Amino acid sequence: MPFSEENYRFMYAAFQEAEIAFDEKEIPVGAVIVKDGRILGKGHNQTERLKDPTAHAEMIAVTAAANTLHEERLTGCDLYVTLEPCLMCAGAALLARISNIYFAAFDIKFGACGSLYNLPAEGKYNHSIKVYSGIMEKESQKLLQNFFKEVRELKK
Repeated sequence: MPFSEENYRFMYAAFQEAEIAFDEKEIPVGAVIVKDGRILGKGHNQTERLKDPTAHAEMIAVTAAANTLHEERLTGCDLYVTLEPCLMCAGAALLARISNIYFAAFDIKFGACGSLYNLPAEGKYNHSIKVYSGIMEKESQKLLQNFFKEVRELKK
C-alpha cells in the first residue's frame, strides 16, 4: 500500500522519538498520536529511566494525547509507532478508541497487531482499529539492530 506524504511526516516524527530513546539507552521505539493533521501526543520508550515496565512509547503518547484533549477517548486519532504494538499497547489503543495504527517494523516476539496476535482485527471488542504496516520499516529495523548490537558489545 502506498503511503501519503502526511503518513511519512508523522512516522518520521515517531522515528525522531525513537532516536531520542536510542540516545537515552532505551530500546529505540517512538510514537506519536495525530488528529486532524496535528500531533497531540508523543513518546518514546522510558522503561529503564522510569523503572516502569509500562512506560512504552505508545502508552506515553496516549497519555499525552488524552491530556491534550482532556478526554479519555481518542476517537478520530491515529497512532504512528516505529515498532508493532505489544498486547498492552494494542489494548490501550483499543480502550482509547484509536482509529488507525501505522507501524514501521513487525515485532515477532511481542507483536499484537499481526505478528503473534492481531487484537485490533479480532472483532471481539466493541471497537476496531485499522492497522497499516511497513512505513519506514527499514529505518526502524536498522535503529533497533544498531541498539541491540551496542548492547551486546557492552556485555562483552
